Amino acid sequence: MTGTSETLRVALGERAYDIVIGDGLIDALGASIHETLGKRACWVVTDETVGALYLARALASLSQAGLTARAIVLPPGEATKNFGSVERIVNEVLDDAPERSSALIALGGGVVGDLTGFAASAILRGIGFVQVPTTLLSQVDSSVGGKTGINTRHGKNLVGAFYQPRLVLADTATLDTLPRREVLAGYAEVVKYGLIRDAGFFAWLEDGNGARLLDGDAAARRHAVRESCAAKAAVVAVDERETGERALLNFGHTFGHALEAETGFSARLLHGEAVSIGMIMAFELSAALGYCDDAEVERVRRHFSSVGLPTAVPALPGDSWDAGRLIDHMAHDKKVRDGRVTFILARSIGDAFIAADVNPADVATVVQGALAA
Repeated sequence: MTGTSETLRVALGERAYDIVIGDGLIDALGASIHETLGKRACWVVTDETVGALYLARALASLSQAGLTARAIVLPPGEATKNFGSVERIVNEVLDDAPERSSALIALGGGVVGDLTGFAASAILRGIGFVQVPTTLLSQVDSSVGGKTGINTRHGKNLVGAFYQPRLVLADTATLDTLPRREVLAGYAEVVKYGLIRDAGFFAWLEDGNGARLLDGDAAARRHAVRESCAAKAAVVAVDERETGERALLNFGHTFGHALEAETGFSARLLHGEAVSIGMIMAFELSAALGYCDDAEVERVRRHFSSVGLPTAVPALPGDSWDAGRLIDHMAHDKKVRDGRVTFILARSIGDAFIAADVNPADVATVVQGALAA
């Protein structure tokens, strides 16, 4: 790798892999794959937006390393994360007669990564895949840990597989081309790690470093990506398939996914924006149940507001929010056990826990309050 890159290891035995973080890694893509996986046929899956910026560089790097590579370019956006896109990827790869030694490369954000990983898990019952995340959200969250999947009319990520990548290359230089709204959406996932496990990291973000990250400070971005990936890698290493501690990573997501579902998983409310609101709601529920002080809720809300993250359910054109529908979406959440929704709550900043016995009436009160705010 480059002299300016850093490497973290996801310790999963025979499925272990490296996360490499640094600038300019797309130009080293071919050499990295050759070193990790050997010489093999590759397909680069990307979307039209990312492809226009980075596909030519990725293909050139692969070619220089002696790897045969083809491109599959999808429409951008959450609406692409569906069965039709998986079918397209699978068929285009099968058209070229792949072998189990072949590999898919996900070049893009979380949508591309989730689709590519799911397709890789299905083709020939499993071929290799590499994550090259190009958004802050995907670099700190979705590219690590092996969760793949698609959305359906029943909800977000309800169809998919746990399927680990063979390598993750997080080129932090790609963050320079993101609109601020997209960086903010990714920042919600960065803050999450501080809220669930690391009060010191939250304090570091709160002490001006979060604002510097959002304003483009390369050192702050790199530190945040490294700390976030290290936190997630540690959790995944002990709970790969979310039977216990890994559920903490869903903090704010049960509320957030319900909000996304109500907007049809559209760009009107980005995933990170929905999770931001969801984390505030999770703290509000925690305070309502007596687990944490109101002062903790206000501290989180103050930081979110200071950097521009949403803290309240927005009034979006064409949307009429309904508490009953939001609660119904939660009932279809993947974390439902024995008919009850599992929530991730907090005793304080940096001390989250799994709660499987929350009274639905208390959840309804928080949801109704959020919609009335």
